This record gives sequence, C-alpha cells and structure tokens, in this order.
Amino acid sequence: MNRFPLSILIGLPLAVLAAGQANASETAGSTGGADTTDETSEAAAEPPAGNKVVPPTKKPAPSKSQLKPMIDRTAKNYGVERELVHAVIAAESAYNAHAVSRAGAIGLMQVMPATAADYGVTSTEALFEPKVNVKTGTRHLKRLLGKYRNDYGRVIMAYNAGEGVVDRTNSNVTYAETLDYTAAVIRQYRRNGGKQPTEEAMRKVSMLRRISGSGKARRLMKKYLDPSLLSLKVRPTLPIRYLDPGLHNAGPKSRPMIVLESPKTKN
Repeated sequence: MNRFPLSILIGLPLAVLAAGQANASETAGSTGGADTTDETSEAAAEPPAGNKVVPPTKKPAPSKSQLKPMIDRTAKNYGVERELVHAVIAAESAYNAHAVSRAGAIGLMQVMPATAADYGVTSTEALFEPKVNVKTGTRHLKRLLGKYRNDYGRVIMAYNAGEGVVDRTNSNVTYAETLDYTAAVIRQYRRNGGKQPTEEAMRKVSMLRRISGSGKARRLMKKYLDPSLLSLKVRPTLPIRYLDPGLHNAGPKSRPMIVLESPKTKN
C-alpha cells in the first residue's frame, strides 16, 4: 500500500470535485442548438460537415428601407415592441436577409432550424424569406417575453444563449458573447425609442462581466462544500499499517480509523 499524508488523501477528492464541477460548468452549454456553449454562443460552433446552409443567390437581398414596413407590421401583429424586433435584427444580421452564421442560424433574425421547427417552419430555404423569418423570430420573442414576464434582459439573453442556459444559471449567464450581445441589443433598443426599463439589465451585464471567467473553482468549492470542514484537523488514532481498511478489524472494541478535531483542540 502506498502511504500518502492524510491531508493529501482527503484533499484530493475535494480538488477533484471542484475541478469536475468547473469542467461541467465550462461544457454545460456545449451541446449546440438553442442551448449553447459557455463563454461562446451558438454562433461560434461550426455546423457538421456537409450540412452547411447555403443562402440564395438568384435574387438580391432586400434593403432595410424595403424591410422596415413588413417588420413593423409583424411586430404589431404579435404584440411585440417594434423597437425590440428592430434591435434584435440589427444585432443579429444588420438587416441582411441572406445572413448565415457558422452554427447555421439563418436570415434576418438568425433563426436556428430547430427553433423554427417549433413554430411549424421545417424548411431552411423558407427561413431566407424575410416574412417567414421575421414572423418566426418575432413569435419566439413573444414566447420569451411571456415566459420571463417582459424582463427584457432575460429575454435578450435567452434569445442569444438559449433558455436552458438562462434557466440553469438563474439568469447569471457569463458567456462573453452573450453579454456583449445583450448590451448591444439594449443600446439599439434605446436608440430606436424603446421605453421599457432596461437599466437593471445593463447593471447586471456589467456585474456579470466582472465575474466572468474568474475564480470558478473557488466559487464552486464555496457553493458545494461546507467551508467549515476545511478548518478541521485529521489525526490518526491507529498505526499507519492499520489505516488500510482491509487490515482494520471491526468489532465492539474497534476504534475509529480517523477522528476530526477543531483546530483549537490540543493533540
């Protein structure tokens, strides 16, 4: 049997737990689709080889001035602020109806095919049609507004990072791209004349930027372990050879293999 100091033997599981939790945090959003990667968004992932979406080339994309009346009508039809819809389109595609992200998000509102299917749109080609794309994206915004009770910060984060990430993190999304995106959409929304309160959302973005990527393992240790355990001393009560569980004889007169003591207790 290899004999290591007890502090190492006990410390290793704690370190492994912390590292495992941190690794889980890093990879929890890396599954693609609406539920995207930590520290990067779905736009950062390459689509599978041979499955790339190709924009249409037969006709030019319509201009912003041509698109604006249709976008306004669609927003009104679904009861979503046109200022918000325009802000999302500006951030997602800059009004380019033929835009395609590296992850395969399509069109004006960068709708993922899997998300579009939830709203009955199963053709990727159809998502290049401005009316279909804006209708689908606006319906998705409408549902997010209902789910998050018109909390624009959470809605915008969920539109970019996915609802699963927002829900799992209790709206504390620390993806750098999502934070940049959320701030950009809110700023554009304000420039468009939007009146819904967004100050708290911007404050939260600033707070999340400060903690993004820093001290994850320490925060996980604090969250999942009782810090008081880390101040206890471990004192063997038996010779080292008997610390092997296979050599320890259990019975009425047996003694515990180890005891935990307060730091103030004398040895």
